Amino acid sequence: MDAYKRVFVSGIAAPVLSPPNPVRRSGFELATVVEKLEWAAADVLAVTLRAADGRELPRWRPGAHVDVFLPSGRQRQYSLCGDPLDRGRYRIAVRLIPEGEGGSREVHEGLWVGDRVRIRGPRNAFTLVDAPSYLFVAGGIGITPILPMVKAAGDRGRLVYAGRSRESMPFLDELPDADIRPDDEVGPPDVAAIIARAEPGAAVYVCGPPAMLAAAQRCRFELDPTGSLHTERFSAPPVVDGRAFDLTLARTGRSVRVGADETALTAVRRVLPDVNYSCRQGFCGTCKVGVRAGAVDHRDRLLTHAERADRMLLCVSRAAGDALVLDL
Repeated sequence: MDAYKRVFVSGIAAPVLSPPNPVRRSGFELATVVEKLEWAAADVLAVTLRAADGRELPRWRPGAHVDVFLPSGRQRQYSLCGDPLDRGRYRIAVRLIPEGEGGSREVHEGLWVGDRVRIRGPRNAFTLVDAPSYLFVAGGIGITPILPMVKAAGDRGRLVYAGRSRESMPFLDELPDADIRPDDEVGPPDVAAIIARAEPGAAVYVCGPPAMLAAAQRCRFELDPTGSLHTERFSAPPVVDGRAFDLTLARTGRSVRVGADETALTAVRRVLPDVNYSCRQGFCGTCKVGVRAGAVDHRDRLLTHAERADRMLLCVSRAAGDALVLDL
């Protein structure tokens, strides 16, 4: 699952349910080894990683993800879907996307038990808040961040899990109490009707395909005012109201044109493929760079007012005029 994160939260967010552990913007750099590969569904491969040096792995909370650096150099983000109490291993799950950019195919066809894999993290932008009750709605591979949440919530949580068919839905054997709704048996889920059944004060978590997330967000104003809605998507949002502009990379002396429908990060990576990034949605801060000249159209959800005077996030922010000069 390529887990590029976009998180939407409305309502009241109480302190996190899981043990305190500060979210890190840059995360840990870790060398890991593939310990196990197993099929979680017809086209979903579960990958278990352990630390290459045998040490305990960093703690994480339900909803967290790691950046995975594949042997080809591709960087992908995957939700942790194992047991947060197990410090010896991390588990991720990757659905094969034949028409994708090649990351999932590389995992499915190129990773073997014993291979070394560099990761960064964990980080969490889909935190499980404390609430009197929970409603979890997952679609397909969207079960991965929600699976540890369901287990942490225990009797306070209820899961509705949808997918194309049972064969395509990973981890069904770990969810004996879930409300399973395969499309080929009961039809596509009515997200609005499902969310309408949330108890007063419930925290509602939704993760799945874009149509499911859009339906959930349309329901946010209909929730009980004491509740909260949390959604996560696994693809970068399209550029809205963009216009082309020029970037000058001061330290390297390079220039690049940013198209109206692409991000500054995409353009910069054409000339600096190793530039740091992670979420591609404006919340983690990995792609923060200095701005030497030019006005910025800030579209992130992270930088402070003071930081916006001379910083920007490449993944979402743009030039407010025709050009920017960056400290790259």
